[in-house]
Amino acid sequence: MEVEDVPLDDKAKRMRDLLSSFYSPDPSMSSPNSNSSSKYLTLDAINTTSFDPDQYMNLLVHKSNLEGLLQRHVEMAAEIKNLDTDLQMLVYENYNKFISATDTIKQMKSNIVGMEANMEQLLDKIMSVQSRSDGVNTSLFEKREHIEKLHRTRNLLRKLQFIYDLPARLAKCIKSEAYADAVKFYTGAMPIFKAYGDSSFQDCKRASEEAVAIIIKNLQGKLFSDSESIQARAEAAVLLKQLDFPVDSLKVKLLEKLEQSVADLQLNIEEVGNASVDSNHPSTDPAPATAHDASVREFAEAIRAYRVIFPDSDNQLTRLAQDLVSRHFGTTEQYIKKQVWSADLLGVLRIIWKDVLLLEDVLHEAALTNYSFEAAQISVKFYIANKFTHLQSEISDALKKVQIKQKNSGEDYSLQVALEGGKKAVLQGSMNVLLDFRQLLDDDLGLLVKLRDFIIDWVQEGFQEFFRALDGHFLLLSGRHSSASQDQGLTEGKLDDKVLAGLVLVLAQISLFIEQNAIPRITEEIGASFSDGGVRRYENGPAFVPGEICRIFRSASEKFLHLYIKMTTQRISVLQKRKFTATTWVKHKEPREVSMFVDLFLHELEGIGREVKQILPEGLRRHRRADSTGSTASSRSNPLREEKLSRSNTQRARSQLLETHLAKLFKQKIEIFTKVEFTQGSVLTTVVKLGLKSLQEFVRLQTFSRSGFQQVQLDIQFMRTPLKEMAEDEAAIDFLLDEVVVATAERCLDPTPLEPPILDRLMQAKLVKTREQNLLSP
Repeated sequence: MEVEDVPLDDKAKRMRDLLSSFYSPDPSMSSPNSNSSSKYLTLDAINTTSFDPDQYMNLLVHKSNLEGLLQRHVEMAAEIKNLDTDLQMLVYENYNKFISATDTIKQMKSNIVGMEANMEQLLDKIMSVQSRSDGVNTSLFEKREHIEKLHRTRNLLRKLQFIYDLPARLAKCIKSEAYADAVKFYTGAMPIFKAYGDSSFQDCKRASEEAVAIIIKNLQGKLFSDSESIQARAEAAVLLKQLDFPVDSLKVKLLEKLEQSVADLQLNIEEVGNASVDSNHPSTDPAPATAHDASVREFAEAIRAYRVIFPDSDNQLTRLAQDLVSRHFGTTEQYIKKQVWSADLLGVLRIIWKDVLLLEDVLHEAALTNYSFEAAQISVKFYIANKFTHLQSEISDALKKVQIKQKNSGEDYSLQVALEGGKKAVLQGSMNVLLDFRQLLDDDLGLLVKLRDFIIDWVQEGFQEFFRALDGHFLLLSGRHSSASQDQGLTEGKLDDKVLAGLVLVLAQISLFIEQNAIPRITEEIGASFSDGGVRRYENGPAFVPGEICRIFRSASEKFLHLYIKMTTQRISVLQKRKFTATTWVKHKEPREVSMFVDLFLHELEGIGREVKQILPEGLRRHRRADSTGSTASSRSNPLREEKLSRSNTQRARSQLLETHLAKLFKQKIEIFTKVEFTQGSVLTTVVKLGLKSLQEFVRLQTFSRSGFQQVQLDIQFMRTPLKEMAEDEAAIDFLLDEVVVATAERCLDPTPLEPPILDRLMQAKLVKTREQNLLSP
């Protein structure tokens, strides 16, 4: 037997080598390289069999000094003493073992003495017993044969009696409906009927077959009876199978009944709603859920019985079970289309998961847990997407309701209501949706635990797609087409072609609110609750990219703001076009008052100002005349030019125009159109500037008489003060107003302006009339 190697320390290993070399039976069995190794003798070669003392001493003297030799002497003396001690202990131990072995051998020798004689006596006794046993067997052989023959005859008589009594037994079983016993009796007699049924037991066989026919008929009726339990019907099918009845013809009928059971077990929307209510209010009546549980348990028992009857029916049963699960999740998706919350969804999923576990217990091969996991992925993802769709609808309704109200009633506060409602719908709605999704993550339902990482990704992807779709929907509300909104399949449809400019301004401010407030808050909540986990690969990047959403809505806010300015400017342009195209300026009468166009123009600007004040912050007023970077006087409004315009000579007036054009080259240029900011003054100033620029272009398309020119001069002079009060940049407004007057003079046949006293008198008359109208108006 080989001894298992164990790790040894250096001392023990050295001791073992010494003892093995000492007790070696053949000292000549040394390494074949001993002669060659002697040439390369080292100080460690003292323990080898090829040790040469002379060479060792020469090597030791050669390599060591006197102090080293003395130290080596001390070490060798200690090692010799240790070896002697170890050898002495080894001899003592072996000596004790040898003494013990000698004593054992002596004891064995003393015990063996006399054993041979005892073994011979035992053998004689065994032979005596064997001879007596043979004698007994010989004397009892004939009687044993006779008894066995009688026993076989008795068993045969019992069987014959059972065959003759079988018809009566079957009749009793039919009367008591003990069909299992009847089938057991008949199947036990079948071998005898097959062997002797046509001769000796013909009558018994015929009577038994008649009784079995009745039994088969009763079992068939029991099998297809709806009043019987599933277990009783399964036992009937098993008994029919034992009677060699062709039960395969019943397989299709039973399968059809199971399919009908699947249709009956499908959840409907009403039951789903009741289940969600029961999950939220445990005190309500749980009768519907209990009835459903009982039906599912009965269906599971039916599947179990069907598998027993038809062992090769696993594929059909798997299809039925999966069909039931698919129907459940199909009903769930129909229910999700309503405005439901996570508590409602969890109540439905608990019912489905309970059904899945019941069916999984009786049908392992169907792998219903994995199948339900895949179906739940679709339903939960659909629920998350549907929540975002409802959130978008709520935001849209908050904007459209106020817009309809504004169209019908024209109330000024409606824009502010729309803005606050839109902000609340975006931020509070998003927070509510996140809280609702959080309940899905916190629930310990086994189906949702597996979906946790998927839910995290779906929520992040959902917010990303939601804000993209919301941007497209905002474009759709503003009257502009958007491919993003078409991709989302919006159900609201396009609004009226004439979209209120105020709604566009609300959309601009809401887009800015989403960028600056909503996105940071939502990002913080997602980072706190929906950041751990996820199944997206690293190369796909994060599902929710707040920077991209901020860029989208920053751009959207600027687009909506410019669209609002464009729409308001277009309304003003329509008003200006109607005025200048309907008036024959060449035949215009002398001006007696400020034209109605000025009232309409200022009224339109005041309405725009009221809209802007409801939505945009006030901001800081800039570009006043005192601190304007441009010239304090327009190149076309200096005193010299006004003096020249007052002359009645047409030739001098035209010379004055040439001089103003030359003077313009040497004046500091005024920056008219600057970047539009989200403030009241900036937007209103831009609208006024564009309106005046549009007015200048309409003037250039007309030809004016002296009276027409003077009417335009009067209108422009009257608008100068209110326009500068509305706008921030007075220098630019003065410049543009002067541009209109000069453009009118350029298109005038006789550009003779009104005298300043007349101009002042007409303006004062208009101011008095305006005050009187304001006092009379409610």
